[in-house]
Amino acid sequence: MILEVEGLTKRFGGLVAVDGVSFEVRRGEILGIIGPNGAGKTTLFNLISGVYKPDEGRIVFDGEDITGKPPYKIARLGLARTYQVVKPLNELTVRENVMVGACFGREYLDLDSARRVADEVLRMVGLMEKAELPAGKLNVPEKKRLEMARALASKPKLVLLDEVLAGLNPAEVKGMLKVIEDVRKRGITILMIEHLMHAIMRVSDRIIVLDYGKKIAEGKPEEVANDPKVVEAYLGDPSLVLR
Repeated sequence: MILEVEGLTKRFGGLVAVDGVSFEVRRGEILGIIGPNGAGKTTLFNLISGVYKPDEGRIVFDGEDITGKPPYKIARLGLARTYQVVKPLNELTVRENVMVGACFGREYLDLDSARRVADEVLRMVGLMEKAELPAGKLNVPEKKRLEMARALASKPKLVLLDEVLAGLNPAEVKGMLKVIEDVRKRGITILMIEHLMHAIMRVSDRIIVLDYGKKIAEGKPEEVANDPKVVEAYLGDPSLVLR
């Protein structure tokens, strides 16, 4: 296992945003996380990546307890993430944005090495032709790819993807799914949140479902899609999800 989450809980006043959640991520797999708005998905990512400290529970990444460690230390261990709301460094070029990820990632690269890694990653996500453009000039789908490129440039062992398909049209979704599959082929484990059900069901090896901060189901996509608790809480007609 590359990630073990045990009894993770986070409270904000009287609200329990994440409530005793436990799961494991196997090395090399794509594990999807789904659930209604407000289910605790992004809070869970914030706990794993060090943005929040858990009130209870434990997080073990690649054999090391990272519970409560700050984000920069977790990043140096090889855990990267994207954000649902994309905020590139608008005045820097696309290449320079990705170089930042390389410089402050797992290998702490110098500028020359970071440039080489940035170009490699930009080719991978299909943004190489935009390398010299200010990041603020990119459209939404391109910014989504840039966000992924910045995370990948840090040379992660595990990457957390927070709704990288949101706001994309069907052709753009297809292209991003190919990028995600290419990332996995490079040996990077993926934990991803997504509301686009047919896409996450297609690409994931397993699915976890959260509702009101609790894990209510876990299993293969077809198992989860037909779980009565999941249908009631979120999915509706499972036949539409698995098309």
